[in-house]
Amino acid sequence: QVQLVESGGGLVQAGGSLRLSCAASGRASSNYIYTMGWFRQAPGKEREFAAAINWGGDRIVYADSVKGRFTISRNNAKNTVYLQMNSLKPEDTAVYYCAATPRIATRLDGAYDYWGQGTQVTVSS
Repeated sequence: QVQLVESGGGLVQAGGSLRLSCAASGRASSNYIYTMGWFRQAPGKEREFAAAINWGGDRIVYADSVKGRFTISRNNAKNTVYLQMNSLKPEDTAVYYCAATPRIATRLDGAYDYWGQGTQVTVSS
C-alpha cells in the first residue's frame, strides 16, 4: 500500500502562484518505483488529468490546459512530488489530487492505483 497526502492548497488571486506537495509513504518508501500524477476536479465536472512525472523525472506529461503554467517535479529522497502552479486562472479552481502508479507516466486516471484525499485550490478573479 501507498499513502499519499497532499498539501499546499488555498485561496489565491488570478495571476498568482501556489505550490502543491504530495508526500508518499508506505510501500513508496521501500524504493518501489512509481510514476506520480496530479489530477483535478472542479465542481460539477469530471476529474481531469493535469500532469505526471515518472520515477526518474525524464518523462513528464502535461495537460494542454496547464502546459507552460504548471511544473511538476519530484524529490525521490523525500518521497515527495510537487506541482508549481503559476499564472493561475479562475478555471484552475478545483480539488487537486495526487496519484501513483507503477506504470509509465500516463494521462489515464484508470492507470493509477493510489490516490490522496485532495487539496482545494481556489482562484478568485
